[in-house]
Amino acid sequence: MSQGVIKTDLPLLFACTGLLLFGLILLTSASAPVGLDRFGDSYFFIKRQFLYGVFPGLLLFFVALRMPSEYIKKCVFPVFCGVLVLMLLVFVPGVGSSFDTGNRSWITLFGFSLQPSEILKLVLILFAALYLSRRKNLSHFEEGFLPSLVMLSLPLLLVLMQSDVGTLSVLFVIIVAMLFFAGARMVHIGLLCAIGLVGISVLIAIAPYRLARFTTFLHPELDPQGQGYHINQAYLAIGSGGLFGRGLGHSLQKFQYLPEVHADSIFAVLAEEMGYIVSVLFLILLVFIIVRMYRIARLQDDQFAQLAVAGIATWIAVQSFLNIGAIVGLLPLTGVPLPFVSHGGTALMTALAGVGIVLNYSRRV
Repeated sequence: MSQGVIKTDLPLLFACTGLLLFGLILLTSASAPVGLDRFGDSYFFIKRQFLYGVFPGLLLFFVALRMPSEYIKKCVFPVFCGVLVLMLLVFVPGVGSSFDTGNRSWITLFGFSLQPSEILKLVLILFAALYLSRRKNLSHFEEGFLPSLVMLSLPLLLVLMQSDVGTLSVLFVIIVAMLFFAGARMVHIGLLCAIGLVGISVLIAIAPYRLARFTTFLHPELDPQGQGYHINQAYLAIGSGGLFGRGLGHSLQKFQYLPEVHADSIFAVLAEEMGYIVSVLFLILLVFIIVRMYRIARLQDDQFAQLAVAGIATWIAVQSFLNIGAIVGLLPLTGVPLPFVSHGGTALMTALAGVGIVLNYSRRV
């Protein structure tokens, strides 16, 4: 075994591998009915997941794993600029697409579909790590905190223009966390969080469908066949799973009852088919991965590496919490995918690249 493999954090590697394999198995089960109904192929979504997520994701994983750390820094700014160009292409007629989500957040070129905002999550983390590691006066509001906040928040305007509040929320929390990790004062962080809450509240209030989602979150029982249908069907799936579940492949809710079973609602299918015990073990695995990443970040002696790894851990943690929290009724539905599990080639590809970067830096502790 090579010295590089020996130094890699093997527990994290095995945990992420297990999560990926588990996610692919669950997606195969959850997506079969909707794939057959929409495309006449029960394996339609899992095939796409391999083609657009697993294969390019593993390629990026190995590139990120083997790339010298200094070269990662050199690549951040040009890649960041490239992703911003992709974000702008979303608004070009004939290139940008909305599909069935209602959010104009996709581009289609030569038959290949890509969601640039998913790539932006990782690239913004790396850009923030590079930018903040070079600023030495972050504790000063006018000279450090405010310019950093403006610089890091500019890409969020493009996400806001796409009406993707779920992704916007994830990116906002990532920026707050990155500023905190870089040493910003708590009073400034608190002020930013307050402004963010006000902003999210305004976005909810001005869009009727977002307001309806929030009202449904507060009172899901008021409109069980309308706005409350999604969350009530998720409750039914989770509750009917019991301790041990109905068995893999035996979900009833995935047969056109529960919306988005292959994407946002896949955790409900997990709970229904595999039950409470496996669901808890799944959450423990997620927590282990996140904690392990934070440990790797803490042990780094380079601030860029510290911020990059901690940012990736925060991204996985926040997105997992937003997805699972919405399905179990702790949060409003946001449409955020469950990392490594939900269908979405761009999301999976980017997550695997992020894991590759973390494991790369795990060799340097």
